[in-house]
Amino acid sequence: METSDLSHHILSRYNAELEGIRSGVLQMGGLVEQQLQNGVKALAIGDSRLGEEVARLDYKVNAMEVSIDDDCSRILATRGPTASDLRLIVAVIKTITDLERIGDETEKLGHIAARLASIDRPADQYREIKHIGELVTEMVHGALDAFARLDTEAAIKVARRDRIVDEEYEALQRQCITFMMEDPRTIRRALDVLWVARALERIGDHAKNICEYVIYMVLGKDIRHLSIEDVEQQLAAARSSRSAVGATGVGPGT
Repeated sequence: METSDLSHHILSRYNAELEGIRSGVLQMGGLVEQQLQNGVKALAIGDSRLGEEVARLDYKVNAMEVSIDDDCSRILATRGPTASDLRLIVAVIKTITDLERIGDETEKLGHIAARLASIDRPADQYREIKHIGELVTEMVHGALDAFARLDTEAAIKVARRDRIVDEEYEALQRQCITFMMEDPRTIRRALDVLWVARALERIGDHAKNICEYVIYMVLGKDIRHLSIEDVEQQLAAARSSRSAVGATGVGPGT
């Protein structure tokens, strides 16, 4: 095999390995998203069997995290990736960690849903919990979609919704405290609802984290600990800079 052919073969295999870990993240994300949907559904309709299944299948999420992490470690050790390839691998490692933690929170939902199914259900059928569950499910779906399309604008939109989830969680928290003060008999159920709401709020946080990794992967900007407004300003400035360079045909430092 000639040198040029060998180089082409190595490059093609390297690109396939990068695409493999990226596809693995989306497959893992799809499983996590389905688990989350089932967990919220089990709670809403009082299906103990579905709740138990959600809790039991968490091992699949854990196994996928280990497998993808091993692939990333091997690429780092053997390929020495740089620039955007290195950012991709770093983002993948961080993303699968957050997906695994979403899986852990979903496992909690499954256990609690199975337990709540065996007791009397409130008249509202956990309406508030179902609403928060739908919000965070949409966030997880949107974050994974932004990851798949490398869409920073979509990532920002999803991250912005975390505030809504936080507000809904705080409102439900105040409501549960009021119920417990007015009727001590509701304490056990109110605490279960609070545990579920807290798990869902944490899932929203993890979805927001994934959006931050998308922006890092695409633009190389670490936006952790920045407000959404500051992030939007930085992205707007970056777009303006690229537009100016494109219009003049002169790059920075030229």
